[in-house]
Amino acid sequence: MTQSILEQLEVVLASRKDADPDSSYVASLHSKGLNKILEKVGEEAVETVLAAKDAERDGDNSKLIYETADLWFHSLVMLSHLGGNHQQVLNELARRFGLSGLDEKAARDTQS
Repeated sequence: MTQSILEQLEVVLASRKDADPDSSYVASLHSKGLNKILEKVGEEAVETVLAAKDAERDGDNSKLIYETADLWFHSLVMLSHLGGNHQQVLNELARRFGLSGLDEKAARDTQS
């Protein structure tokens, strides 16, 4: 069975977590710590939002797709840094599947 791109990426991210920061972008992020990784996630989130606005105006999603890939990538680096992985996110999405978004939000609001 072939691995999904997320599975392949997870293997690469794990292998670079403790690599030489001078030889790997991912290793350099890990060596700079969580705050740097979070900064990148935030930067990519803003760029994704701006690309979405442009896509709505121009009718071209290509930059939005590019920026979303950057956001997902940096989010996966963040998860890796904290010992998480893509499968945990997929499991959470699967748990929510079939639930009303309004009901799920209401349940979270009562836990606050």
